[in-house]
Amino acid sequence: MDRLIIFDTTLRDGEQSPGASMTREEKLRIARQLERLRVDVIEAGFAAASNGDFEAVRSIAAAIKDSTVCSLSRANDKDIARAAEALAPAASRRIHTFIATSPLHMQMKLRMTPEQVLEQARLAVRFAGRFTDDIEFSTEDGSRSDPDFLCRVLEAVIAEGASTVNIPDTVGYAVPEQYGQLLRSLRERVPNAHRAVWSVHCHNDLGMAVANSLSGVLNGVRQIECTINGLGERAGNTALEEVVMALRTRSDVFGVDTQIDTTQIVATSRLVSNITGFPVQPNKAVVGANAFAHASGIHQDGVLKARQTYEIMRAEDVGWSANRIVLGKLSGRNAFKQRVQELGIPVESEADLQSAFGRFKELADRKAEIFDEDIQALFSDEEIGHHKEHFHLVSISQRSQTGGQPSAEVVFSVGAVEQRAKAEGNGPVDAVFKAIESRVVSGSELLLYSVNAITTGTESQGEVTVRLARGGRIVNGVGADLDIIAASAKAYISALNKLYTTAERLNPQTAMAP
Repeated sequence: MDRLIIFDTTLRDGEQSPGASMTREEKLRIARQLERLRVDVIEAGFAAASNGDFEAVRSIAAAIKDSTVCSLSRANDKDIARAAEALAPAASRRIHTFIATSPLHMQMKLRMTPEQVLEQARLAVRFAGRFTDDIEFSTEDGSRSDPDFLCRVLEAVIAEGASTVNIPDTVGYAVPEQYGQLLRSLRERVPNAHRAVWSVHCHNDLGMAVANSLSGVLNGVRQIECTINGLGERAGNTALEEVVMALRTRSDVFGVDTQIDTTQIVATSRLVSNITGFPVQPNKAVVGANAFAHASGIHQDGVLKARQTYEIMRAEDVGWSANRIVLGKLSGRNAFKQRVQELGIPVESEADLQSAFGRFKELADRKAEIFDEDIQALFSDEEIGHHKEHFHLVSISQRSQTGGQPSAEVVFSVGAVEQRAKAEGNGPVDAVFKAIESRVVSGSELLLYSVNAITTGTESQGEVTVRLARGGRIVNGVGADLDIIAASAKAYISALNKLYTTAERLNPQTAMAP
């Protein structure tokens, strides 16, 4: 089989989702997990966009050894030089430069003629060649570009040294048959097409990102650009987990495979979800909670007799555990550590592990059965060991009864000073948040409050996501607890800590990219 290159852009295009911007430390955690997943190329960010993104790309470049680290840059010398500087520590590096090629983008956004775009594309790739032999060039809005002009641009950039050429469906406009025909035609018409790997980068505005990407594979493409959980601008990008499992499950159709370690898919999905605060929908393909669940009696009977009657993939192959109840209050540190490793949860230090183990023992005293999902939640509850908390929750008490006004009292510390606050609200959660705000006065806007049950049953932990915005910054806080009110308080405090940290979280992308 041919091998397909998996180019992950969760840390760059995925971060362009409103509210998904990450700190350098969060990006580094995800990058290390992508390396465990055996992603070929990790697009770490847009180095020229901000100092924060530059430092994130540089940190990832220094830490990652088994994947190629890539930085995006516009087609100008300043962006490219900045990308090269950030990528300098990488064992394997790629510069990814782009310019728009559709008539609409050239006229309305760039204010450039086609000849000017062609010349800038050629010069950008030539300049990038001073720093690396691994150069990717993208024709932004390629699916709406004139094919004749695309042929001219692609032939020119390949001649200048582009080793990968990408024809993005930037706005999710393409449909599979038409997009596949375009890609095949370009590969046949460009004289030096054989000197470059052909790539696709599809958005999901019409729900066809995965289908369009797979159509590309059928028409000679050998790199797919994608994100974990399909995260990305607007309706998102091609979902890595879906294309990888489609290629593996239907190898008879596509005839290609990847080097992805599929058993790391669920762990990677959960990490990205926890850090960005974007929950995975239950019916999401491959990584959704219901992806391998069977409710119909007919389906259940068939699966019990032979799994393949209604399952085209094995849950274990993508990282779901068949043994859900694994630990309890009598379990020791070594057993806990082993299960954490089996689940593929990234742990940066022994101190982080010890901190999580302490929370595990506290949970085990309150909950009879500990599930894998509970263990994963222990690591999403806080950004373990990366930042000193400015705010710390000490205790909460709340009162709510039918016909009465809910009230809450919250005790939390601000630095070394303990604060006690009381408030009433429209509900117990509202009362808790108002009590905290009465002392903090953050001036933030609550954009999202989301609750998910981590496991089933009345003993399930609740996982709460809170999204706050202030002065152009958007942050997510996550909290988990058997008490949903306590989980809500933890999530709000977590978001406040991120809001007050000096780590840069402004969404760094200042220009539309492929």
